[in-house]
Amino acid sequence: MYKFFAFLDRMKYIKRWSLMRSVREENIMEHTEQVAVIAHALALIGNRFFGKNTDAKEAALYALYHETGEVITGDLPTPIKYFNEDIRTAYKDLETKAGAKLLAMLPPELAEEYEKYVLPDTEKYEYKLAKAADKISAYLKCVEEVKAGNPEFKKAKAATLKAIKGFDMEEVKYFMENIAPAYELTLDELD
Repeated sequence: MYKFFAFLDRMKYIKRWSLMRSVREENIMEHTEQVAVIAHALALIGNRFFGKNTDAKEAALYALYHETGEVITGDLPTPIKYFNEDIRTAYKDLETKAGAKLLAMLPPELAEEYEKYVLPDTEKYEYKLAKAADKISAYLKCVEEVKAGNPEFKKAKAATLKAIKGFDMEEVKYFMENIAPAYELTLDELD
């Protein structure tokens, strides 16, 4: 059982954006925390402003475990991961096997509880919120890098924003219109 948690702790050492030079390095653990916070916020926004009945805690848990397989596989950059259907399918299979390997490190009584987040039902709305939050987090990283003067993230920023606009979710639109713009501001402007 201890191996499962020791493996998850390695998330803080796995770098993100490995093909792009970053002004500030980001690891999977930091990214995962941000995705969980955003997924939770999206669920609350949906419930409060759009009359939905989404489980905000479950959305946060899907987000919290959305990168667990990467402690074994490492982070594969998005342009490579989605280059074509064969690569996408092979990588999904690899992620599933990595998740199963991690779950096998737990006692069966606990593995059953973790399985729904490590190997999620991708049709659940809370999972879809976590996926949207993941894309928003990637966009916010691009905003941070471009704001810091790193032109390598300009194209990724535009492509990621386009992908976010493809989500047909009211709470995502609300977040992007009302919350995301604050990430473009300086500390002085936030005051």
